[in-house]
Amino acid sequence: MRTCVLSDVGELSVIERDRPDPGPGEVLVRIDRVGICGSDLHYYQNGENSGNVVQFPHVLGHESAGTVVEVGRDVTALSESDRVAIEPGISCGECSYCEGDEYHLCKRMEYMSSPPVDGALTEYVAWPAELVYPLPEGVSLREGALAEPLSVAMHACERGEITEGDTVLVTGGGPIGQLVSEVAMAQGAEVVLTDVVPEKLELAERRGVAHTVDVTSDDPVSVIHDRIDPDGVDIVMESSGADSAIELTTEAVKRGGTVVFVGIPMDAALPTDVVGLIGEEYDLKGSFRFCGTYPEAIEGIRTGRFDVDSIVSFEQSLTETQAAFDRAMEPENVKGVVRVSNGSQER
Repeated sequence: MRTCVLSDVGELSVIERDRPDPGPGEVLVRIDRVGICGSDLHYYQNGENSGNVVQFPHVLGHESAGTVVEVGRDVTALSESDRVAIEPGISCGECSYCEGDEYHLCKRMEYMSSPPVDGALTEYVAWPAELVYPLPEGVSLREGALAEPLSVAMHACERGEITEGDTVLVTGGGPIGQLVSEVAMAQGAEVVLTDVVPEKLELAERRGVAHTVDVTSDDPVSVIHDRIDPDGVDIVMESSGADSAIELTTEAVKRGGTVVFVGIPMDAALPTDVVGLIGEEYDLKGSFRFCGTYPEAIEGIRTGRFDVDSIVSFEQSLTETQAAFDRAMEPENVKGVVRVSNGSQER
């Protein structure tokens, strides 16, 4: 099978590898579409991400969907030819986090594309059947691959406890910021989104965001005070990882509000001191991946509640993966997708 490997920092190439066989409880999936995540770009540019260091060669990609081509022993819920989305994290199933329905916090998690576990930029992947979800009619394989970033956004909004009538600032108009905004709006919130790239702000407006702010020319806090509430917003969803956006969060949130950090910074400190935290009594929360969201994400795509397809800026073939990664780093692009094979995209 063809596999795209990261052979060194900034070097991606397609090689031949042996096709895997599904073990008991696994299915073999012919991969069709893989989304390019910000973490993939960190590995590509730096050889590491959040302390995880690549041992070359390594296979990237964890936002994936495809078609089941072989079913392992003891698998009854899936069949050959099923179109599926793959949840990329394998937890241990035994620790207190797994037993307490917080499997995303499992310290022994094996996460697709996170070293040393290879990712989905390959023609075939053998994966536990319990983490493979059939796609209904009306959901394309590309949309199925984007159930992963949608799940990240859904979990982040759950951490923020966003409800109808809340005012929400989303910092960053990348894939997660766009999807966080959509999930927040679906829950009845009024959203303000900030970025430095006009194309990303325009996309957010087309996707229904009521207020966008170009931080190169306008002060987001002043805009919030003028348009939304002189006291600030109820919730800030920091989705960029940018130092300037992180610093902005506690200025923009009202007293007693909530700040959720979902964007991954290279290196940043919390934007507050203990005295300020006590006096303002806001909550600072982290949001890490997701837990149990895939069925709801897929159903939300099917019903049209969530539009993941419109965040895609471009799509390129497996042999063009290096060009796709370079293109994904261009500021105006939101989401790149790699077409690994030419499976059916019927909707």
